[in-house]
Amino acid sequence: MWVDDNDFVRQELLPDGRYDEARGDRPSAYQGRYWINGNRIDYLDDLGFWAFGEFQDGSLHHAGYRFTRR
Repeated sequence: MWVDDNDFVRQELLPDGRYDEARGDRPSAYQGRYWINGNRIDYLDDLGFWAFGEFQDGSLHHAGYRFTRR
């Protein structure tokens, strides 16, 4: 589970290549597929929206958020 600094966004990267993201009190606010290539992660949500992130120094940086693993 990856959690942002404010505990607002929680992102689960599942072993089957899917992700499930909760925001605040909204469980499963976003769901879709992800791919990791080196330190980059690409997301494609189930509605067709693409997003990108980067792993740096043990953190995940995505959409203006910094996530740490918990």
